[in-house]
Amino acid sequence: MQDIGIVIVNWNTRDLLERCLRTVCDSEGDFRFCVVVVDNASTDGSAAMVRRLFPDVELIANAENVGYPSGNNIGLRALGFRGARDLDPSAPRYALLLNPDTELPPSALWQMTQFMDSRPDIGAAGPKLVLTDGSLDKACRRGFPTPMVSFYHYSGLAKRFPRNRRFGRYNMTFADEDQELEVDSVVGAYMQVRKAAIERAGLLDESFFMYGEDLDWAFRLKQAGYKVWYHPAVTVRHVKRAASSKSRRAQFEFWRAMLIFYRKHFRRSTIYPVHLMILTALLFKGGPALWQEIRNPSHTA
Repeated sequence: MQDIGIVIVNWNTRDLLERCLRTVCDSEGDFRFCVVVVDNASTDGSAAMVRRLFPDVELIANAENVGYPSGNNIGLRALGFRGARDLDPSAPRYALLLNPDTELPPSALWQMTQFMDSRPDIGAAGPKLVLTDGSLDKACRRGFPTPMVSFYHYSGLAKRFPRNRRFGRYNMTFADEDQELEVDSVVGAYMQVRKAAIERAGLLDESFFMYGEDLDWAFRLKQAGYKVWYHPAVTVRHVKRAASSKSRRAQFEFWRAMLIFYRKHFRRSTIYPVHLMILTALLFKGGPALWQEIRNPSHTA
């Protein structure tokens, strides 16, 4: 049995993907891992590069861009993770969602696995992610975007009072970036998830196209009784938005994801006047294209 099954969903980031795979292949430690690359119909030769340079990596080349959660689910199923209460016994002990624009130090996979092995109550964990300028990628430790947490963030209160535990929860800015702590969610750029937790919570929600699916998965993992932890003893480099910067859909999909997440997890507990305010704010941020999603939601849970 493999210890870690790594899924990398790629879209037109060939050179970064090559660099990522080289760092993965250079991993050190007493563990076994396998890698599945799911290419979402790239036009930059990504699939050909993987076939040529990484013959031991399983490549799944999609005929179209099916999105990030769907792509990851394709890879997870190939590893034996088929959904809640439906796992192949030979599936790896952990699944790792890894972005192609990340670079791992040699000990990262081993250290993260040791950390999770020592804490059976942890369903998902992520390392400290740093951007190309050395600063913290704030998305690597997140609070759920509840109506109030989102208000504090987008009203500017979080920026004005980043060390306040109430106002700074969106990106956990109240905590030192080198402080290990339980969080609501880690980011899908590096999200390591326990097999038993997937068996309870299921796979990613394909109603999302990009953004939000990692938050939703963490939410469901917590509902299943597991914890999510940020482990900054491991540092991973992240070239942020290497693929989404090329996509015109990215900004729209971010706000669409926030709408889906809100409807799925908080709508039922939100009074109607506040609900209208939230929809208005999302429409203002997401633009007229979001109106269709508001009128005819792709997810009605």
